[in-house]
Amino acid sequence: MTTKPNPLGNHLSYALAAAHKTVAQSLTVRLKKHGIQIEAWRVLECLDAGTKLSMGELAKRALLNPPALSKLVDRMVSDGLVHRQIATVDQRQINLLLTNLGRKRMLQVRQDVEDQDRILAGQFNNEDGALLIQLLSQLS
Repeated sequence: MTTKPNPLGNHLSYALAAAHKTVAQSLTVRLKKHGIQIEAWRVLECLDAGTKLSMGELAKRALLNPPALSKLVDRMVSDGLVHRQIATVDQRQINLLLTNLGRKRMLQVRQDVEDQDRILAGQFNNEDGALLIQLLSQLS
């Protein structure tokens, strides 16, 4: 019995979605041992840079819509990973900062994410890996 070729495989949109699914599933397994979701990891990474970010800025950088970010931040505050701070310039604005626990957890999580990245990069030669990052960055 022969299998028919997948016509979806000829579409760039499908190939990107399939690659995203594979990477996300693998990363989810790695982060689960830390009790962290991919979205929470992205928030931690954004905040680890030390820049005070408003909720709107953080939502853009972490690739989340604002309502989803609000719910996630509520959980992260409850877990002691981040804290809210009223902005000094505009007191209507709330900035988010990592707590000491959040920074410690970020370092643990980052190690697993970097391990995942090394495995992914190992599937390409250096030039192809750099080109892939460049091409994907152009899409976003």
